[in-house]
Amino acid sequence: MHLNVGKEVAALQRMTVKELRERYAEVFGEETLAQTRAWLVKRIAWRLQTLAEGDLSERARQRAAELANDADLRLSPPKAKPASAEPQHTKTASLRFKLDDRLPLPGTIITREYKGEKLQVKVLPHGFEYEGDVYKSLSAVAKAITGAHCNGYLFFRLNQNGGAR
Repeated sequence: MHLNVGKEVAALQRMTVKELRERYAEVFGEETLAQTRAWLVKRIAWRLQTLAEGDLSERARQRAAELANDADLRLSPPKAKPASAEPQHTKTASLRFKLDDRLPLPGTIITREYKGEKLQVKVLPHGFEYEGDVYKSLSAVAKAITGAHCNGYLFFRLNQNGGAR
């Protein structure tokens, strides 16, 4: 059987997953459950090359067997640790965080003109209120407005000192 492996591989690149699965069954003589296009192309290309040019030499097979035999393989899974009889106690602590210097004080209204609309966001002690909804960050507010992720400080044009530029 004389195959032009290059042409065969080029043809594989143009096939759908269904066609690749059919080609796999032709080449390997068994069906596959694989759905990954790239994997199917690689496996079929390897098999076509093997059929056209021959498989590994006996010397290469022996060397591979030696390497596999020399490898430290785990034959059994690690033993599971026994569950402790005493209950675990979790420590909780409240963290105090410093407000970002770029933010104005809670209660301040940030105003921005965007696409002809005047947007107003109220700074809360732990979030931001926009149109009755509370958001964790200015970026979340900006995403709700624009539909895309963007930096909230840049969107609302806040500088380093808690005010507009």
